[in-house]
Amino acid sequence: MVLKKKIVTLDQQQIIKDAAKLLDMPSRRRFGRQLLSLGGLSLLSGCSLSDGNSIEAMLMAVSRFNDGVQGWLFDPNRLAPTYPESMITKPFPFNAFYSEDEVPEIDDDYTLTVSGLVTRRADWTLPALYALPQTSQVTRHICVEGWSAIGKWGGVRFRDFLQRIGADLGAKYVGFRCADDYFTSIDMATALHPQTLLTFTYADQVLPAKYGYPMKLRMPTKLGYKNPKHITEIFVTNAYPGGYWEDQGYNWFGGS
Repeated sequence: MVLKKKIVTLDQQQIIKDAAKLLDMPSRRRFGRQLLSLGGLSLLSGCSLSDGNSIEAMLMAVSRFNDGVQGWLFDPNRLAPTYPESMITKPFPFNAFYSEDEVPEIDDDYTLTVSGLVTRRADWTLPALYALPQTSQVTRHICVEGWSAIGKWGGVRFRDFLQRIGADLGAKYVGFRCADDYFTSIDMATALHPQTLLTFTYADQVLPAKYGYPMKLRMPTKLGYKNPKHITEIFVTNAYPGGYWEDQGYNWFGGS
């Protein structure tokens, strides 16, 4: 007798929703971060762990699956903790995919390009950016490498900036290109989060070069690698833009 293997098609979104119904909110958040066992992930991804290529494909499928879970659990109205200035980390650490002596030098005639699904595409000079209504926050930067630090960042609420450029707020993604050849992208819900800032200052001073001059996107709801520095272009799109680390296997959503 020949046994035929039964192929089962799994509705991944329904699995997540059904599992979440059985969990309280703290457990939901742990579920979103820890997700499933390796065996379960292999099943969900449909990959056989028999060789290097299939393992790589499985890990990428799991990463994208995890992105979906984190996106589903993300609360656009939930605020990250804020801290008194007495708790600021001194000195705030430098972190990049290159050494500090390789930080890019930005000319004074810098302009920010906006593109994609926006109605007002004029470039922005630094004086025009500095003239926008400003706010500040003292929040914790959490690095995927396992360390964290508290800093004070000042700038314009990114939601307000997107509205000023006539961005399609119903689009899926906002992408960033940077002077240090870095690039990344975020979901629109995070872009519109009240604590997402396009920052121009650190500790009430013009943003130092090592922290991202002339501007850094600061998101306390995301891990550090999702916070791009030395931004030269912002674009709004419905096409998945990827990112420097994300294209190498890091989770795209990158929520902390």
